[in-house]
Amino acid sequence: MNENYEKRSDVPKEYQWAIEDLYASDEDWKKDLDRIKDMLPQIEAFQGKLGERADSLLGFLKLQDDITVLLDRFANYALRKADEDTKNTTYQGFRDQTTGICVAISSALSFAEPEILRIPEAVLNGFYGKQPELNTYRRCLDDILRKKAHILSDAEEKILAAAGDLAQSPDDIFSLLNNADLTYESVTDIEGNRFPVTHASFIPLMQNYDRNVRKDAFESLYKTYAEHKNTSAAILSAQMKQLNFFSKMRRYDSPLEAALDANNVAPQVYRNLIDAVHENMNAMYKYVRLRKKLLKVDALHMYDLYVPIVPNAERDIPFDEAKKNIREALSVLGDDYVALLDEGFGSRWIDIYENEGKRSGAYSCGCRLHPYVLLNYKNNLDSEFTTAHEMGHALHSYLSNRNQPVVDADYVIFVAEVASTCNEALLMQYLLKKTTDKKERAYLINYFLEQFRTTLYRQTMFAEFELKMSQMIQNGESINSESACRVYHDLIDLYFGDDIVHDAKIDLEWARIPHFFYNFYVYQYATGFSAAIALSQKILSEGEPAVKAYKENFLSAGRSKDPVSILKDAGVDMSTKKPVEDALKLFDSLIDELAELTR
Repeated sequence: MNENYEKRSDVPKEYQWAIEDLYASDEDWKKDLDRIKDMLPQIEAFQGKLGERADSLLGFLKLQDDITVLLDRFANYALRKADEDTKNTTYQGFRDQTTGICVAISSALSFAEPEILRIPEAVLNGFYGKQPELNTYRRCLDDILRKKAHILSDAEEKILAAAGDLAQSPDDIFSLLNNADLTYESVTDIEGNRFPVTHASFIPLMQNYDRNVRKDAFESLYKTYAEHKNTSAAILSAQMKQLNFFSKMRRYDSPLEAALDANNVAPQVYRNLIDAVHENMNAMYKYVRLRKKLLKVDALHMYDLYVPIVPNAERDIPFDEAKKNIREALSVLGDDYVALLDEGFGSRWIDIYENEGKRSGAYSCGCRLHPYVLLNYKNNLDSEFTTAHEMGHALHSYLSNRNQPVVDADYVIFVAEVASTCNEALLMQYLLKKTTDKKERAYLINYFLEQFRTTLYRQTMFAEFELKMSQMIQNGESINSESACRVYHDLIDLYFGDDIVHDAKIDLEWARIPHFFYNFYVYQYATGFSAAIALSQKILSEGEPAVKAYKENFLSAGRSKDPVSILKDAGVDMSTKKPVEDALKLFDSLIDELAELTR
């Protein structure tokens, strides 16, 4: 059954997430709003006192934990209700109130980090002896002290804080240009059907079996970007300049170092990713050649990269079947993991089907009470994998929340995509093992290969472009439409090779990528994917020892250590190139298998 409901009130309760687990009514939520407001004076009472006594510091940190727990429940109710129906003005109002109180809390807490940094090291070490409970917060306090060299005087910090709005401007301007101002000409297929070209429709149009539709959509999109290329380049230049300014002010060697230091990740991890992919370009070139052969085209173009190269073997997959497949695929993680998965499926952690006004896409929110997962499930393979993906996030959050103190429960972005992608990889291996149909196997492998291409190769290419743009500003060079297109042109040649036509318009692809305004964020998709593939392979080949390390040292670890150490404890060393290299070996072997299946 594939349900699309007109109104939220029409959706059967069993298909809705259990929002009432958070609050029985809106009135109860409003009572907690008052409780949170009452905490603001309690925060202010600690200002100037954190370094006086161990008890003062501990009391403040415990209050911060209490606020975190209360705000988690409060914000999840407001935001989840707002996403159920974005047309419901009551809950959009709740969302706005939540934003306001979060800003107020953040502002009230802003004194703490500079004050902790002023505590002499010997005094802080003495506090641990006087008040042993402080050891719960040692990792957090050490992480603050780790950045001491990059914290400025109070006056300088105020200036940088005041400049925060300016720093956000490039992203804000890009968003307005890209999402509000730019429009694209519609395209028409051979039967006269008209298709609008939008950000949401572009990739589906690139997957259309009608080659003229793909080509015309490609031309339409990049024609518009070409008309605004100088504006786009100026926005990108402003972004790189602000990152360079802030990294210099905070005494970092580069914007890359500044960005990665936020998660305690060494820049070498970033460079290892790029180097490992460079050393394995032949697999990508092989895939491009196979795509050209299977599409039976004289010349492969950039607009031919997304269309499935295996004839459609997709079938109807109802949600109950998807659950069954996911459950069986993840049974390799043990009965305890499956029991948690069953709890999530059976206790209404998931909002399953689309309704009018519901937020699009999918996500998992790691609420401390229990996770909440938003889906807009369709009866297809992509939705099945999305469900496995989001439940990976959900159980990662659940186990970290249950096994770590409040201060260490929330894992950092660097590892955020690992558990979700590991679930997808395990599901894929299960489906490949299960199928006896040659066509279906080829279709599944093609789906898997596209994950490698779009996540590992493509996101690494984005990461390399972002690094090159940053280095240009550091070196005093100018970023303009010509220099940006020239760098992107060379990267396209490097990443795709000679067996594809280098359509000139693809050199403008950088102008439509929002991730270039996320401050060296995008590389984490590729490193997370590589780590997940490595972990899934270890789980399947080594069994119980690998499963135990994965569940205890990774899924339950939160942010109890730096992210590279957490992954290393689980059996994957991201400080080396090996996980990326191993993932690309699997990619290469899957290409060979697809070539054999489609011979």
